[in-house]
Amino acid sequence: MWSFLSRNRDAGLLFLRLALGGFFLWAHGWAKLTGGTEMWHAIGGAMKHVGINFWPTYWGFMATMAETLGLVLIMIGVAFRPACLMVAFTMGMVGLHMWLMEKTFSGALREASHAWELGIVFFALIFIGPGKYSVDKQ
Repeated sequence: MWSFLSRNRDAGLLFLRLALGGFFLWAHGWAKLTGGTEMWHAIGGAMKHVGINFWPTYWGFMATMAETLGLVLIMIGVAFRPACLMVAFTMGMVGLHMWLMEKTFSGALREASHAWELGIVFFALIFIGPGKYSVDKQ
């Protein structure tokens, strides 16, 4: 059984890309994309935590694009590594924002952990690559 799974590593990567990407796109990306400029402005306000206080709507739109277009690119396997980098950075910023908004350590960890966990997954995928079942396979 284990050898069967090892031989189908690329199928596992395809499943991960489609399942994680689909859920992420549905739960996060689409809601932010349809939220409009008010939502983008609020999302982009998180950049203040790293000293960027200008153009919050732009930064919110860019985060939204990472969570929509970036996930579509990850799912089909085009520009896979740059898309993973964009999503990982976005999840890092989300985690930082959630961390700094909480008053207690345990509350901050609880709120930030999901975003950081996803950021770690997308960061690790930069090294792993999309596998052979991708549009731009090498």
